Amino acid sequence: MADQVKIHGFWYSPFTLRVVLTLKLKGIPYENIEEDRFNKSPQLLQYNPVHKKTPVLVHDGKPLCESMIIVEYIDEIWPQYPLLPVDPFERAQARFWVKYVDDIIPVVGALFRSGGDEERKNIIAKIWEHLKVVEEQCIDYEKKLFGGDTVNIVDIALGSTIKFLVTIEDIIEFKILQAEKFPHLHTWFDNFKNVPVIGENLPDHEKLIAFLKALIQK
Repeated sequence: MADQVKIHGFWYSPFTLRVVLTLKLKGIPYENIEEDRFNKSPQLLQYNPVHKKTPVLVHDGKPLCESMIIVEYIDEIWPQYPLLPVDPFERAQARFWVKYVDDIIPVVGALFRSGGDEERKNIIAKIWEHLKVVEEQCIDYEKKLFGGDTVNIVDIALGSTIKFLVTIEDIIEFKILQAEKFPHLHTWFDNFKNVPVIGENLPDHEKLIAFLKALIQK
């Protein structure tokens, strides 16, 4: 009997996107259950009673929470298209950078909710600090992606975050991921989007902008 896989998530969320891209890269069929941020389903609240958040992966009736924990679980259960390096040191390094990317997300979220110009300027400065570290310390200039020629777990974590960031750029009408400031990061993101499975499954840019604008107004 085939595995039963379901995702409870928000189509516009970078966290849900991580899980979707992982399943798509591995070719795992799943049922998508779109949640409403303002009226979450009883199943979601039952599956994640601690944080009451998406995404939740339900595998054969067993729920799992937290996007990168879900990604690692999927990687262990379905070994095709491995996302974590085999070498223990490289695997630990990958997990370090995933954690660093996770630390960027609240700052990006603060930009999404920011009000005045001064507050926005301070948040952008903080995002630039984080991106500078990724640009200078994390990216191997000789590789197309973190996984070399294939997407790995760091690509998934950072790619979903940068997708959200470049959408917010268009909403606030200010370029944050500037090519002259972050040339390697800029090239890496282009390479990431050009992987067919990735490009086909990123949320539509215009639809995402319209939705997030409406969400800000709410």
